[in-house]
Amino acid sequence: MIFFGVAEVVAVFSHDFFGIRTDQATIATLAGFAIGVSYSVAGVLVLTMKKWAVGFALVLLVAIIIGRIAMSVTGLYPTDSFKQIFAMVAGTSIVAAFVVYLRLQWNVFA
Repeated sequence: MIFFGVAEVVAVFSHDFFGIRTDQATIATLAGFAIGVSYSVAGVLVLTMKKWAVGFALVLLVAIIIGRIAMSVTGLYPTDSFKQIFAMVAGTSIVAAFVVYLRLQWNVFA
């Protein structure tokens, strides 16, 4: 999660990450930055192995899913090509997979 968060931050400041583009508007940069930082913070929280921290990480991950969808719907994340759409769907699916996995592993955390 930490790596994916850093990748999000790099993408929003470069506006081009492995050929995937983000809008150059300031609001898109700020929203993407918030998503990336939240993703990294969620990863750090999970590393603590504490239930309260993982619970907060789950809240952050759900907010990331909502934020990614909101960026697409509002046009802050371009969806003008298959490559862009695939990147958004794949990225959001990865976040959702983390949510499901953490929830299934809930009893592991102290």
